[in-house]
Amino acid sequence: MQRGKSDLILEGVLRLEKFLHEMNATIATSPYLDRSRQPETSPTTAPSLSRGSFSGSPLTEAHQGLQRRQRTPLTEPDNPNNLENAVLDSSHTSTTESVLQWTHFDMFPSLRHDYVSIFHLEQSRPSVRTRTTTMYPYVTAGDVDEIIDSFEHAVNFWYPTMSRSQLKRTRAIIVNENFDEGGPDTCLALLTMALGCASQVVSGLKPGAALSDEEQKRRAARRTMGDMYFDSVLRKLHVAHTSVGSIATHCLFFVALYFAFLRRPLQAWEYINAASAKCLLLLSYPPQNETPEDQERIRRIFWSCYILESDYLAELSSLPVSGIARIESSIPLPGDYHTHVAAQEQEQASLYFLACISMRRLLNRVHQLLYARGTGASLDNARFPYIVAELNHQLDEWRDVLPPAFAFSIGFDCEPTATEHGGFLRQRYLTCRSVIYRPYLMWVLSGAGAATDLDAVGVGSGPASQDVLKSCKACLDACLLHILNLRGFAQTVLVDTWICSLSMAGAMLVLLAACRIPSLRKLIGPEVLAAGGHLRQLLEGWQRVSGDPSSPSVNQSVRIIGEAESFIQQVYQR
Repeated sequence: MQRGKSDLILEGVLRLEKFLHEMNATIATSPYLDRSRQPETSPTTAPSLSRGSFSGSPLTEAHQGLQRRQRTPLTEPDNPNNLENAVLDSSHTSTTESVLQWTHFDMFPSLRHDYVSIFHLEQSRPSVRTRTTTMYPYVTAGDVDEIIDSFEHAVNFWYPTMSRSQLKRTRAIIVNENFDEGGPDTCLALLTMALGCASQVVSGLKPGAALSDEEQKRRAARRTMGDMYFDSVLRKLHVAHTSVGSIATHCLFFVALYFAFLRRPLQAWEYINAASAKCLLLLSYPPQNETPEDQERIRRIFWSCYILESDYLAELSSLPVSGIARIESSIPLPGDYHTHVAAQEQEQASLYFLACISMRRLLNRVHQLLYARGTGASLDNARFPYIVAELNHQLDEWRDVLPPAFAFSIGFDCEPTATEHGGFLRQRYLTCRSVIYRPYLMWVLSGAGAATDLDAVGVGSGPASQDVLKSCKACLDACLLHILNLRGFAQTVLVDTWICSLSMAGAMLVLLAACRIPSLRKLIGPEVLAAGGHLRQLLEGWQRVSGDPSSPSVNQSVRIIGEAESFIQQVYQR
């Protein structure tokens, strides 16, 4: 049978999975690995994942291939060092706050002046205020269709967890104003409307384009409407907490997304954790009346929580974890699920979801292998070159299997992506590449002090030094491209504004540290002088569009970006 485009894409995803397992097996036998930290039983060896023609759905076939080597959650050993699972290590050393503590910034005291830890900034915020009476927005049937359509093409594309049958029930509940039933379906319908309104608030943000007064009022009205729906949800939220089932779990996950839109990271994390706990329960004890749709929904919510929890842990590494990462290799990837009216959009949403899952797994392995506190290889020059090379190979494999709709080029003169989703995935790629190659930069910086060249830090000269310089440039280029390619992607603004602000502040700090060393400064293009202004314009604009109250930790990140920008310009002026 002739294979289609989807089959080849999924084969590539499976091939990437195979490489991850092969790397784990190699690392497990490495003489540099601390044997005292290894599990008593070695990871299972992945069988060949190459396939011939498909007799069924490409998604189903892909999952069957994975299932042949996966165990159920109940039989998974409770071992945090199990190399089959892509777990983000607690207190890893690659957060933005960790970078800010580098000694290279001691000479820039204003960077740390009045700095408050992210947790304490967010913890000290006033609680979310609710209205004294329950109010539902007035909407026509046309308004409902427009809002649900926005939800379907935005939130339900990024995290395709809502089925078409659920969207039909949502419409019926809202149009008929059946708000007093009080079940999880009502709660989910209100959350869908809230997130649909939020999607309209952040859609279509063009770089450098000012919004007209009329457009600002329209977006502000949608934000107010979304808040009204969310306020009514908060009054009914006990239903989601006390019910046990896929719809209640869905409600908790959507509450987390709306808190992310409000730039409330601690509250978003709390509900990601709550949704994850319900996922673990339902995966361990499937209800007797569970339908195939319920089962697939829980799996998709599981993977969505895995992505988001890892994103938050990447910047607040000491957050307590839910435990979903310890069994992620046991859970099937997304399968058949009717999420969109158009079959092509439904397939693209599933492939996009797969791309985000596999990227998050790779990012977790990067953080674990290179930056785990006490065991990471980033400061061990006998270990990290091989690991960096292999991880970068896997990153390029990931990029090679992306479908044309999500494909992207890399470079300072790269072409715009065909879709906004491709632009978002390019940002993920550049994030991962910069973190993969950062050990080379840290290696040079760790012995630099007042040194002005690679020879002065003991790296040596000749071809080896050129190899080190090339790897440093890979890190610095990725950091700078990550900044310059940032746009008002709806997914970034709605879900990731808080995370993005920290990531961008970290990238600016890395560039500032490198600018102090002449041999590294030569590797950074003049585009760096425009980076800070570009970021501040975007982040401040997103804060205005998303509405008050603004996030104090986003504001602090903007301040750090501005300080780093000023110091970089001073270095270049000298």
